[in-house]
Amino acid sequence: MADAAPLMMVVYGTRPEAIKCAPIIQAFQGADDLRCSVVLTGQHPVMVNPINEGFGVRVDADLDIFAHRQSLSEIAGKTITRLAPILRERKPAAVFVQGDTTSALAAGLAAFYEGIPLVHIEAGLRTESITSPYPEEGNRRQLTQIASLHLAATEGNRANLVGCRVPEANICVTGNPVIDALRIAVELPHVISEPRVADLVAGDQDLVLVTCHRRESWGEPMVRVAAALRTLASEEPGTVFVFPLHANPLVREIFVPQLGDLPNVVLTEPLDYFDLAKLLDRTRLVLSDSGGLQEEAPALGKPVLVLREDTERPEGIEAGTAELVGTDSAKIIARTRELLHDQVEYARMARAINPYGDGHAAERTLQFVRRWLALGGPIQGLVEQCR
Repeated sequence: MADAAPLMMVVYGTRPEAIKCAPIIQAFQGADDLRCSVVLTGQHPVMVNPINEGFGVRVDADLDIFAHRQSLSEIAGKTITRLAPILRERKPAAVFVQGDTTSALAAGLAAFYEGIPLVHIEAGLRTESITSPYPEEGNRRQLTQIASLHLAATEGNRANLVGCRVPEANICVTGNPVIDALRIAVELPHVISEPRVADLVAGDQDLVLVTCHRRESWGEPMVRVAAALRTLASEEPGTVFVFPLHANPLVREIFVPQLGDLPNVVLTEPLDYFDLAKLLDRTRLVLSDSGGLQEEAPALGKPVLVLREDTERPEGIEAGTAELVGTDSAKIIARTRELLHDQVEYARMARAINPYGDGHAAERTLQFVRRWLALGGPIQGLVEQCR
């Protein structure tokens, strides 16, 4: 490949970002007309490095911003100041960031300040309130303002961007690359590293996958979720609740005391993504506040009860693959019981069509970028203020 080939720089630092960026990086690294550079923020190295290794992603630089209990301002400040010299040195044709993390916004700002076009992967997600989820909703709204190209997962996301006066020529509906990644991961030969999870996946008990970590649920909302899980586990002894705990001590301080003594609740460290993919393929039902699982689980026919008051992924709710139950203990208990025992209701959700893509998002992204390069750049570098 000629050194003059345009350089695509992908910047990320959390596990969900790594998963969703991996298929796109694979597409770029396999192209003969582009170069690809991967820069890690270093925000969650223990969780991100196995993803890169599993997908064969080559990393070129690490900003090494990790610190215990650091603030959002510290994450943003370190990302901008450490990425800027790399951008000046390597002069990428475009910088790619994914989603709505603070490090994604900071990397986007660094590119914007250096006059480098920004491409936003999974653009156009919206909720009604800029503080829900916090800080993700605020981050993605700001990224819309500074991005040059917008890779929307769904037609609804595209409509949100058009509503913010983003030129339609600068938007591509790709589907979500998380579906590409999941399909790859489920098919890969893989030995589950967590022995308890490996035994459960190989067994025949009903499994419920649980995750809960979002910032807006810290405190009393999580206490209610924990109470619901304790009741469900006590009343459903034949069902095993598998709960990979987020590393944040504020999360663990709530769930471990409430659930740690129950024989059919398995609390684990955060699972390797490939372990999680195999578990998700085997599980019956998902209870989660994760955005990614709202998209991934329906791809495998698994209903999702969303432990949030609202979601930026309404397509899953509309399609019937997911349902908002919030953090109300009674509602969580009632709907989980129903899906464990009512086969008709379970089938209704499990068989709903996944609205988040067909596994070809990376291919569409590559073709869109090639067309953009051939045309000489986006129609309009910045968008007007979103009303």
